[in-house]
Amino acid sequence: MKRLNLAILVFLVLGSDFVFSADHWKIHDISRPNPAIITPGTFSSQAKPGNVPSDAVVLFDGKDLSQWRSLDGGPAKWIVKDGNMECVKGSGYIRTLRNFGDCQLHVEFSTPTAAEGKSQARGNSGVFLMGKYEVQVLDNYENPTYSDGQCSAIYGEYPPQVNACLKPGEWQTYDIIFHAPKFNCEKELLKPGTVTVFHNGVLTQDHVEILGPTSWTERLPYSWHPDKLPLALQDHGNPVRYRNIWVRELPAAAAGQELPRAEITVPVDVLRKYTGAYRWSPTNTLKVKLENDVLWVAVRNQDFRPVCAESETKFFSKFVQVELEFSESGDEVTFAVGGKVEGTIKKVK
Repeated sequence: MKRLNLAILVFLVLGSDFVFSADHWKIHDISRPNPAIITPGTFSSQAKPGNVPSDAVVLFDGKDLSQWRSLDGGPAKWIVKDGNMECVKGSGYIRTLRNFGDCQLHVEFSTPTAAEGKSQARGNSGVFLMGKYEVQVLDNYENPTYSDGQCSAIYGEYPPQVNACLKPGEWQTYDIIFHAPKFNCEKELLKPGTVTVFHNGVLTQDHVEILGPTSWTERLPYSWHPDKLPLALQDHGNPVRYRNIWVRELPAAAAGQELPRAEITVPVDVLRKYTGAYRWSPTNTLKVKLENDVLWVAVRNQDFRPVCAESETKFFSKFVQVELEFSESGDEVTFAVGGKVEGTIKKVK
């Protein structure tokens, strides 16, 4: 198990502070890699959604909600009808099964044609980046409300530069460029998140710095979270419809480069089963704890570092080739280093 110990030690020591230095190229360097070739998407019309870029992750194609969950990890309770998905009052927010950080996000939405209510009570929903930072969805066609709560506002923080809303019932688009906030291994904020929004092709948010998690009537400070989390759509009690939702992770993969490994959010009650100590020798103990709804791992007296989930039982490090697979009961964990299984150890009772 020495190889295993060394690999885990490297993971824990380097952690999120380990950054590869950027490559530097001469001008017009012929050896500099070319970008990957993709097939671009096409524009949507009112009658039909456009095609998706070939390197995008499709989150909703009009068929089902397989890429979505309720916030607790259960099945999404919105309805799919005529190629659209529609919010059902009381069904709750829905989130993506997969997690995302820096990304290009495309969302199409339509507010109800029965334009009932006024201000925030009319066609209200929202697109939540990382489940925390809201780009407001609202029917603001001839419907005034407070400026930082209008359609395409960063809710409670930045009003849109212009009101680019279409009539109720018409399909509208968001094209969002999002860069997630960055934290160091001490959970301190290094860099705020930023967002750019095009609403119906019009720039409404120009690379603004997000001030913290968005909220009603209060400004919340940043708090540590993983560098990837689910996207979410809001249930605000109005039957807002969505279609043609896709996302591209940033930066885009270069030619010949593998796409980023998929990550998911595992329900907290599942993660809790894995917490505790696992021992493979009298002096070597793997400790697992739950913090901020994420598993953190430490060996002996080393600092805890987060690991990412690719399923409800499989986890991996982003910094070295260490993988963990827990038994469903949480009584055992199997380690793999560089793709090779090193051993299975039991939880200390």
